[in-house]
Amino acid sequence: MVTDTAPTDLVGRGNRDGAQLFRDWFASLTETAEEGGQSAYVFVMGSLNEILTTFDLPVVFPEINSLQTAVRRVAHEYLAEAEDYGYSPDICGYVKADVALQLRGGDHPMGKIPKPSIAVLTNACNTYIKWAEIWERMYKIPVVTIDIPGTREADGQTWSGNADFENDRSYVEAQLRELIPVCEKVTGKRFDIDKLRVVLGHANEMSVGWKRVLDLNKSRPSLFNALTDGTIFLGVANGFRGMPEGSRYFRDLVEEMEYKAAHGIGTLTEEQYRLLFAGVPCYPIFRRFNEMFTDSGGTFINSTYLWFASGGTNRGFEYDLAKPIESLAEGLLISVRDAMDSMFHHDRVLADMIRDYHVDGIIYHPIKSCRTVSTGLADGRRYLAKTHDVPSLFIESDMMDRRVVSEAQMKNRIDAFFEGLASRRRQATNS
Repeated sequence: MVTDTAPTDLVGRGNRDGAQLFRDWFASLTETAEEGGQSAYVFVMGSLNEILTTFDLPVVFPEINSLQTAVRRVAHEYLAEAEDYGYSPDICGYVKADVALQLRGGDHPMGKIPKPSIAVLTNACNTYIKWAEIWERMYKIPVVTIDIPGTREADGQTWSGNADFENDRSYVEAQLRELIPVCEKVTGKRFDIDKLRVVLGHANEMSVGWKRVLDLNKSRPSLFNALTDGTIFLGVANGFRGMPEGSRYFRDLVEEMEYKAAHGIGTLTEEQYRLLFAGVPCYPIFRRFNEMFTDSGGTFINSTYLWFASGGTNRGFEYDLAKPIESLAEGLLISVRDAMDSMFHHDRVLADMIRDYHVDGIIYHPIKSCRTVSTGLADGRRYLAKTHDVPSLFIESDMMDRRVVSEAQMKNRIDAFFEGLASRRRQATNS
C-alpha cells in the first residue's frame, strides 16, 4: 500500500535500513564474541534459523562473512593465509576465508566473529559437510546435518498430498525433532514450542514480503538491481529471519517497492536492457562489476542467486502455526529442494524468469571457487539458446579470488555483448 510518506524518505530506504541492520548484526556478533557467548554456525540453504532463534542462539553465516571480506577487498589476505596453512588453491574460496578467520581468532573487517557452540547444516551443498568437519575438529562441537531428499520428479518438486512428498516430509520432521534435544543440551534451555510459533509468524511475514518484492520487479522499469540491492536484501532475509526486525524490514521494503512501481521509479535513470544473472557475483570487484553493465543501461532484474541464497524466503511459503514442527519440516523440504534445483536445473528457473520478466539477455558467471554452482552453466546456456530467443554472455572469474579476475578482459566482452544487444534491437525495429 502506498502511503503519504515523502519520496525522499521512502525511496532508497530498503538499502539504508538493510545496511544498518547488517552493521547491527555484526556489532551483536562482536559483543557475543567479546563476552564469550554461544553461537550457532549455519549456512544459507537450510539454516534452521527458526529453531536456533527459539533457543536465543546468535546465528553466524560463514558464507556471508567470507563474501564480506571480498566486498571489502581483503579476501586475498585471508585466502593466502589459509593456503599457507595447507589448503589447496582449488578449494572453495568461502571455506578458505573462513579458515583464516578462525585462525585469526574471529577477526573480521566488520567486527569479531564468535566461536561456534554448535553447527547446523543441510546437504544442499556438498561443501557444507566437509566445511563443518573443520569446525568439529577445531572446536570439538556437535555438528547436526539435516539430510534433505532432493527433487525426484523430472518436472520438478512434488507437493503436499503426494505420497512420496509426505514420506520425505516425515523424514525431515524426525531429524528436526532430533535437533531440538541437542540444542537443549548445548544451551541448557528447554524448548518452548509457543516461542517457535512466534518466530515462525515473523518468518511468514518476511517470506510473503520477499516474494512480493521479487514479483514487483517485473515492473518496467525494474525497481531494484538483483545483483547489488538484492545482496542487501538477502543479508536481511538470512540473518533476521524469524525476528521482528526482519519482518518489519520486509514490510517496509514492500511499501517502498510498491511506491516505486506506482510512480514509475526505476533503479536506473534510463533502463535500456533487462538482464538475468546466473551464478554468484564477482565480489572482489563488486561495484565495478555491476557498473560494467549499468554504464550501458543494463540492470539485473532477477537471478538464480536470489533463489538459492535466500534461505527459502523467495518461495513465499507460510508455516502453519497450529503444527509448527511439521510445517517447519515441510517448508525446509520445499525451500532446500528449490535452492538445489535453482543451482542444478538453472535452465528451468531462468526459463520461468524469461517468461515473466521481459528479459533482453542472460549473464552466465561460472566461478573458480564453486563448482557446485558453476557446473552445468554452459550446458544450460546451450539448452536455453535452442529453446528461447534470448542472447547470453558467458564470463568467468571468481567470487573471492581476485587473482583470477581480469577486469579488462571482462570489460571487453561485456561491451561487445551490449553492442550485439543494440544491433539486435535496431534490426527488430527496422524489420
